[in-house]
Amino acid sequence: MKKLQSTLAVAVLSFIPAIAISSGNAAEGQNKSAVCHACHGATGQSIQPIYPNLGGQHQDYLSKTLYAFRDGSRQNAIMNGFAANLTDADIEDISAWYASQKGLTEITDK
Repeated sequence: MKKLQSTLAVAVLSFIPAIAISSGNAAEGQNKSAVCHACHGATGQSIQPIYPNLGGQHQDYLSKTLYAFRDGSRQNAIMNGFAANLTDADIEDISAWYASQKGLTEITDK
């Protein structure tokens, strides 16, 4: 029984780093995302079809993408400039905000 408890404790504790990485304050992200609204909309529903919808995306995906734009490993003339000045906290907060919004409920072929 003690071995089972130890194994369970190790398994639970192994998730703590993943939880810490996915931190972010959605309320702060709402404030910090004001510049994003012009293309991606206030709640992440894009204003124009050429810009992706961010609302409801996975927070990890959003933050990974913003980090990639910031460090230049993902190239986009517009996004590289916007992401260049974001701090880690900014990225996590903005990602938390858009992840907390409603997203696509249906995928349609165009």
